[in-house]
Amino acid sequence: MDKVYIPDIENAPQQTIVVDVDEFLPKLISLTAVQGQITLVHQGNYLQVSSQAKTIVTLNCDRCLQQYNHRLAVDASEMIWLSTEVPETTEPGLEVEVTLDEPVETLSPRGSFSPEDWLYQQLSLQLPHRQLCDQYCEGLLQEVEKIEQPVDRRWAALESLKEQMQGH
Repeated sequence: MDKVYIPDIENAPQQTIVVDVDEFLPKLISLTAVQGQITLVHQGNYLQVSSQAKTIVTLNCDRCLQQYNHRLAVDASEMIWLSTEVPETTEPGLEVEVTLDEPVETLSPRGSFSPEDWLYQQLSLQLPHRQLCDQYCEGLLQEVEKIEQPVDRRWAALESLKEQMQGH
């Protein structure tokens, strides 16, 4: 996916560019190509970016460590400031109040936007924190119970006596 030059969005019909996506993202290991669309709308002092996309990824279960497939879908929208000013660096430990409606990303109005990188970030945010192959997964304990402990030959006579006692 090629970067989009921001002035090209501003000069596009209705100041909108739609990027069709049907490819594998290099940073995201997936079974299927990421399919969907990214819509870029130039709104003067900010860029409105929205996307609907989906793919299938392979994850490892946190309980039983087995691999399983997971459908990953994103339906996201974000505003990105277009500003020639460099954002002020804040001192470590200084709190900055940002509301959910305010754009927190900034790009130069003469710069480029990377749809691939943005989509990768959005898909990564959709990965589950707890990766479970099944909500009823019992984990490794079930596997441990199946492993038979080898019987020490010195106790074999006692084991056979025990079996004889249970038979009566």
